Amino acid sequence: MSDPLRRIDALVEEDTLPTPQVRQQLRLAAGLTQTEVAEAIGVKRLAVAQWEAGRAQPHRGNRRAYAHLLRKLAAKHPDAAVEDASDEE
Repeated sequence: MSDPLRRIDALVEEDTLPTPQVRQQLRLAAGLTQTEVAEAIGVKRLAVAQWEAGRAQPHRGNRRAYAHLLRKLAAKHPDAAVEDASDEE
């Protein structure tokens, strides 16, 4: 479903995460590496890589920190918080 308001709401919920594609787009828009994100959250780079690939989800404490980071990045880079419509379906 391609409801922009629902996707925006998901970005601002405390521990709701955007899609893996948007996670990566936000990180890249900010010029951050997976290692930098991992160090900020307190996890290994491989965890961030798996979160961005959609192969794993962060656990509760890490999820909150990651969601907080992504919300901040989305505020600074709103164009990067848009999911490619061709990937939805």
